[in-house]
Amino acid sequence: MEALKRCKEDWEASLLESFWEMVKAPDGDFGVLARLSQSSNDPVSLDLMIEFICRDRQGKRAFEERIGLGQVDLEKLSRLPQETLGYAYSQHMIKNNLKPLLAGEINNDHQFLLAHITETHDIWHVITGSDTSIYGEIKLEAFSFSQLYASRFWLALLAKNLLKSAVFDIETGVEYLDALTEGWLMAKQAKPIFGIQWNSLWYKPLTDIRASLDIII
Repeated sequence: MEALKRCKEDWEASLLESFWEMVKAPDGDFGVLARLSQSSNDPVSLDLMIEFICRDRQGKRAFEERIGLGQVDLEKLSRLPQETLGYAYSQHMIKNNLKPLLAGEINNDHQFLLAHITETHDIWHVITGSDTSIYGEIKLEAFSFSQLYASRFWLALLAKNLLKSAVFDIETGVEYLDALTEGWLMAKQAKPIFGIQWNSLWYKPLTDIRASLDIII
């Protein structure tokens, strides 16, 4: 019992340390972001997320089949018609000098959950109309937290941004809350998007995909 208590205390200390490190770090520090992800994605919250996602048929199928995005050819996608998802995604990636995020090793549901979120993150940016500014990131963080239920990671990012505003730049507070509210409300009216086989939709018009998901930009 005492060992479990110490383990919990150690985890809490690690999470608080990585959270505070994130507050002090400049926006866009991916090393600090990775440490926050590692400390905040504990087995309990991951299990809660999986249970919630699997209530939806699409989410359950994704875990059963462990669907993946596969290799993404941005140059090929950039030659698609401009109204398509594939073109919009390629432009988002090229404009921001990004490479498709690759899923790591997948041996269990926890690993699949994190891998799927990782490799589809920038598609969620495009689908929700969230750019890569701090306001766009907050909008997507709120959307992701709502859609993924018990994600300590996304909630920690939202809390981090609000705390940074309170400590370092209070004038950003209203815009941060506006972005948070926009993403939260968008997610509440939208259908679940975890588990969509996005690489089968590259050729479809982006506006049609958003309409089918009840996402209003």
